[in-house]
Amino acid sequence: MLLVAVSFATFILLVLSAFQITLAAGAPLGRFAWGGEHRVLPATQRIASVGSVAIYALAASFPLQKAGVITLWPAGWIEAGIWIIACTLAVSIGLNAMSRSRAERRVMTPVAAILATLFFMVSLS
Repeated sequence: MLLVAVSFATFILLVLSAFQITLAAGAPLGRFAWGGEHRVLPATQRIASVGSVAIYALAASFPLQKAGVITLWPAGWIEAGIWIIACTLAVSIGLNAMSRSRAERRVMTPVAAILATLFFMVSLS
């Protein structure tokens, strides 16, 4: 069960990373992110999209290490890191649900809910 949850979470984070890279490159998908205010993101939000990719990689590294796929962090950090990420994702459900962008609410809220669930599953396994 652990490896399945880690695999799905990693896949979703990879898809989100690809999405953020396309936003940073100027794709007209801004209605799905950053409040949906801009169809094409301005420079500051493009930079934030690139930063998001690093955050997604960081988030993926903790469950991947718990599953034994990589070794990157001190062993004592893994459980706490997964719980922190799971709780952050749980908060992001509400934040995405409050977005002014209907597209962001409809797409990113369920994505955040699925990721939070997967991270909680990993933390409890």
